[in-house]
Amino acid sequence: MHFKLAKKEFLDGLNIVSRAVSMNSPLPSLHGILLSVKEDYIRLTASDTNISILVTIQKNEESKLEVAETGDIILDSRYILDMIRKIDSDEVEIEILDGLLTKISGNSVNFEINGIKAENYPLIDFTKPDKSFVLSSDDLKELISQTCFATSDKETRPVLTGLNLRNENGELKCVATDSYRLAQKVIHIDNIDDFNITIPAKSLNEVAKIINGDNDIEISISDKKVLFSMENILIQTRLIEGSYPETSRLIPNSFNYELVVDARDILNAIDRASFIKNEGVSIIKMELSSNEIVITSRSSEVGSVETITPISYEGENLSISFKGQYVYEAVRALNAFQIKIQFGGEMKPFVLTSVDNDSILQLVLPIRTYA
Repeated sequence: MHFKLAKKEFLDGLNIVSRAVSMNSPLPSLHGILLSVKEDYIRLTASDTNISILVTIQKNEESKLEVAETGDIILDSRYILDMIRKIDSDEVEIEILDGLLTKISGNSVNFEINGIKAENYPLIDFTKPDKSFVLSSDDLKELISQTCFATSDKETRPVLTGLNLRNENGELKCVATDSYRLAQKVIHIDNIDDFNITIPAKSLNEVAKIINGDNDIEISISDKKVLFSMENILIQTRLIEGSYPETSRLIPNSFNYELVVDARDILNAIDRASFIKNEGVSIIKMELSSNEIVITSRSSEVGSVETITPISYEGENLSISFKGQYVYEAVRALNAFQIKIQFGGEMKPFVLTSVDNDSILQLVLPIRTYA
């Protein structure tokens, strides 16, 4: 194996696939990146068995790819990335010298690294499933940012660590919950059969970090995996097995109180109150009336009281307590100028939506306090 190519193109590809490298895997091959060099392109592959990423670098003016000899090898991700970064040259050259000893060079800099035989790398099937739909990169990033934060970070119920996507008659309902809060976004897709899958939130967050540009992304699904296809990048992730809870029954259908408020006002007020914590948790009390909203946070040592003015409020006076982080993240995810918060009562779940966009919904469970 012997080739030369532009440092920037190579480093960009390595940075993308390295997100899937598993340094904790018992398989040494998964600590590395698989380089597959063909006459007209190079493929870089990395996987932790849950998420796998493949980047293809084609021979063109940007890549300046020149292949003297084809071949395959696995190189340790930590060393190959650092070596390429430290080479002060627009182009880098990689050559297998003897057996698995690989030379990486540019200008007057030469590194050597022992690789691993390519046949030791697990076989990863990047075949595209038949069932697929397309989202713009902006829509997919927004979908991930508005929902995945509400997934659980505890493995006691694995299905709650993922985002559930359920398509029925062209309405794709995307739901995340950790049992204490819920985020739901509805989008419309065409020309695909109904499906119900749960994708690990960790994998989706990696997808969001990799998305670049404004191109469409094809999302292909089967019963076992989902494949995201974008330009020269394929990202494949396993699905989480198990039935996702029926969350629609958790969302109230009627409310007794309705608040409309400037999103920036309530965000800033909650942010200022949230530094006050009891046992590491910020509990905020909100008292609502037609004229004002009083936001209070207290601990045994310190307290905070702030008043903001609602745009509108319907209902009797109400006092409700909640975890500050949950409401703060919910309001941020709505990405709106004005938000509507609907309450059923002091100890009933409340719902946050944008005044201008009803496709995204946030739900938070209140907390009982005795102060």
